[in-house]
Amino acid sequence: MSFPKDAAALITGAASGIGKATAERLHAEGVRRFALVDIDGAALDALTLGDADVLKLTGSVADPALWDDAERAISARFGGLGLAVVNAGVSGAGEIAGLAFDEWRRVLSVNLDGAFLTLRAAMRLITGAGAIVVVSSVAGIKAEPGVAAYGASKAAAAHLAKVAAKEGAPRGLRVNAILPGGVDTPIWNGMDFFEDMVRDLGSREAALKAMASAATPLGRFASAEEIAQQIAFLLSDGAATITGALLTSDGGYSL
Repeated sequence: MSFPKDAAALITGAASGIGKATAERLHAEGVRRFALVDIDGAALDALTLGDADVLKLTGSVADPALWDDAERAISARFGGLGLAVVNAGVSGAGEIAGLAFDEWRRVLSVNLDGAFLTLRAAMRLITGAGAIVVVSSVAGIKAEPGVAAYGASKAAAAHLAKVAAKEGAPRGLRVNAILPGGVDTPIWNGMDFFEDMVRDLGSREAALKAMASAATPLGRFASAEEIAQQIAFLLSDGAATITGALLTSDGGYSL
């Protein structure tokens, strides 16, 4: 894969899961300047990328003040951006009739408000051609009980990517979204139903395998590294004519 020379890459949710795997993949492909954002400062501090020049920013992507500071810091350090991955997100579950409004707002705040604020900053900092990937979810296109807040937030994020693609195209800025299905990341941790499965089946691996076997035609979930490779492709010059696309990577779950 090839990327614009000396492009700096912004990645949110960079301390774990898809974000961390994407930072490592881009570094392996030759990207050497990074602005990494995560709410978990300790995990972010622990992330190393060898010889890369890394700016680390701790805070919630849903906080406008974080982005005021981030835009100034990124401009001062790198002069702007060439790449961005809008990845930070939270999970949530609950059927509509019983869903507390505070829980709805918690999920929408990070997954949609945070996506907007990240995307706005990235589009300001990428002053010419470049590439952005928004990490949505197959939950944004396939309805299931109990995912109202999460699914709605991810559907909106995918459409936001398409609008951004239309706005960015005249200057050569490409914006695409990836819609993963099940992925082995820490987002499952702490979800009551998943913790119950881990306890009943004896391990995290067994719980993930059981979920994948029940709903995914390919019979397995993706690894974070596999999704990172797909994100890297969408950011690369190999995807030079792809913009406004929604890449579903779900093992056939949405069929």
